[in-house]
Parts: sequence; structure tokens; C-alpha cells
Amino acid sequence: MDLVNLSLGNGAAIALLGYCVVFLGIVMLMLVVMLLCRIMIANQKKEAAKAAASAPAEAPIVVVPAPASLAPGTAGDLKLYDTDPKDAAMIMAIVADTLGKPLNELRFISIKEVKD
Repeated sequence: MDLVNLSLGNGAAIALLGYCVVFLGIVMLMLVVMLLCRIMIANQKKEAAKAAASAPAEAPIVVVPAPASLAPGTAGDLKLYDTDPKDAAMIMAIVADTLGKPLNELRFISIKEVKD
């Protein structure tokens, strides 16, 4: 066979053979990856079962939530006397804006509505 002067049929046969070889290589690589994946999953299941079997059967751990602590930047409780919480929030925002300070740097102890 002359590789310099190929006929159309010979060229097509060689190209088809090359495509088949490449496709077969890709399929074999896919099978190897799938096999390794199944082996890894089986090993993980075995280790999980072994860890669950070797763990002592203890009483369940009950987690008691810690008492609610203040959020970072808060300054404690605020007592409202005859004031709606929305009005108190607006008053605190106005004071913070007037002073030019962030609200979490100010401490409001109580807010009381003064009636005439």
C-alpha cells in the first residue's frame, strides 16, 4: 500500500480505523473511571459501617442551648414607657443620625413619652 498516493476508499478506511481506535480508548477510559468510582464508594460505605459498629452505644447527647446573649454591638436592654416600639426605633435612629454615630455605639436605657 502506498501511503503517499492513497485512493479515496483507502483514505476513508484508514480514517475510520483511526476514529474507532480513539473512540475505543475513550470508552475504556470511561470504564476505568466508573470502576474506580464504584470501588471508592464501596470503601467509604465499609468504613462508615465499621465506624458505626465500633462506636459505643451511649446515651444520646442532649444539647441545651446557651442562654441568649446580647448581639455584638448592643448595649443592653431598653425600657419603653408609654412608647410604641416603632416610635422608639425612629427616635433612636434620629438621635444616632444627629450625633453622627452608629446606632450600636449609643446606649439607650429608657424612652418615655412625655405628655403635656
